[in-house]
Amino acid sequence: MLEPAYQADVVVVGAGVAGLSAAHRLNSAGVTTAVLEAAPYVGGRMSTEKIDGFRLDRIGQLLSTAYPELASTPGLDALVLRPFAPGVLLHSDGRHHRAGAQTGAGSARGALHAVRALASAPRPGGLPRPRAGGSLPAQGRPAPPRVRAGAPLGSAVDQARLGAALTRLAVTPVERLLRRPESPAAQALAARGLPARTVDGFLRPLLAALLCDPDLATSSRCADLALRAFAAGRLAVPEGGAEVLPELLARTLPAGVVHTGVRVTAVSTTSVTTAEHGEFRCRAVLVATDARTAAELLPGLRVPDFHPVTVVHHTTDEPPPTGASLLLDADRSGPVAHTAVLSQVDPSRAPGGRTLISSTVLGAPAPGVDTAVRMHLSRLYGVSTARWETLAVHHTAEAVPAMRPPHDLRRAVRLLAGLYVCGDHRDTSTVQGALHSARRAASAIVSDLGAAGSLNAADPRPTTRQEPAAA
Repeated sequence: MLEPAYQADVVVVGAGVAGLSAAHRLNSAGVTTAVLEAAPYVGGRMSTEKIDGFRLDRIGQLLSTAYPELASTPGLDALVLRPFAPGVLLHSDGRHHRAGAQTGAGSARGALHAVRALASAPRPGGLPRPRAGGSLPAQGRPAPPRVRAGAPLGSAVDQARLGAALTRLAVTPVERLLRRPESPAAQALAARGLPARTVDGFLRPLLAALLCDPDLATSSRCADLALRAFAAGRLAVPEGGAEVLPELLARTLPAGVVHTGVRVTAVSTTSVTTAEHGEFRCRAVLVATDARTAAELLPGLRVPDFHPVTVVHHTTDEPPPTGASLLLDADRSGPVAHTAVLSQVDPSRAPGGRTLISSTVLGAPAPGVDTAVRMHLSRLYGVSTARWETLAVHHTAEAVPAMRPPHDLRRAVRLLAGLYVCGDHRDTSTVQGALHSARRAASAIVSDLGAAGSLNAADPRPTTRQEPAAA
């Protein structure tokens, strides 16, 4: 139990990755910190459910090995990233095409390669298409079909143009990208001379996987940052599940800093009020919750729109033949935006001898979502899903804050002297954005409190000016 008179330099409200990483930076600078979390566990939306030896993420956020904050955040030294196979696997017209595969680690050269098809489209019920002679392949396995040249990526010229665009993005400094004119991503991609076939066949499903926005209404600057990370690194998931990030951060903080099951009901510049333990006095308060909770504690703070996400987890004894690839539907022929045999990417997520397939549906789920997902997965993987077992269906209505233009990627983290806010709603709606906003907030607090030490990458906004809460 916490004592009502407990004091700290800074009280951090919320034990998600933003709040925990900010607490790490503050402690490193000599600022005493207390982290208060209403839930009985840390992590917020980055949670993982355990069922019969399976580890099932609720949102299934994709990370990138090119995210700089993952490498620079204190407390994440032990984080292990499990990368997907290079690039992505596109399903179009019953065929699989490899796209975005790099020729070297961290290199954007040869950023686009279309390769031979890997599977054919199944018949209803999951059976593969017959061969030209009318007979099914041995053991019911799909036969390698003939490849339609360039599909779904366009002609060789289109592919070269896209490869060059990704290569340029990979080496363009972030600050230069942030100075580009802003428009919806769909409009910006078309204005750059990319054909509609390339945008719809590759970039739209890719950005849907990265930003949960299949309509490409996201700010073009945010889309550029996501494509830059894709071109410069590898898509990955944390070994052991999404919860590993916040758990690592919490575990490596000093004992007694993180307190779960403590609900904050009000905040000011010098105290927080809790439902269970009264008032906590402090020198500053950092609100590091989700956007809606932050707005409840800080009246006037804008609540963004959100992208709903549903993740459906299945298991089967025999894995589909796509290996560790992230599989996207270029044709948008069903509810699944992207799917993967996640146990092939991270074996720790399934018990021995079992397979975990995790699939993401964007938007509000329709009734009978599991049935629709099974039918779609049968076409995408080219196998029958009739005997697959459904482990869990996780729906999160406010999973990812929308980033429609105009979108300020460096939204103020200092609201008043002594009152600060951070989270993915103050930056980009990614783990990278949450961690970066935490860095900016911690830097602003250290500057304002006059604490010793440097946090590097200070908040670019003036330290003597008070920021309004309506932002």
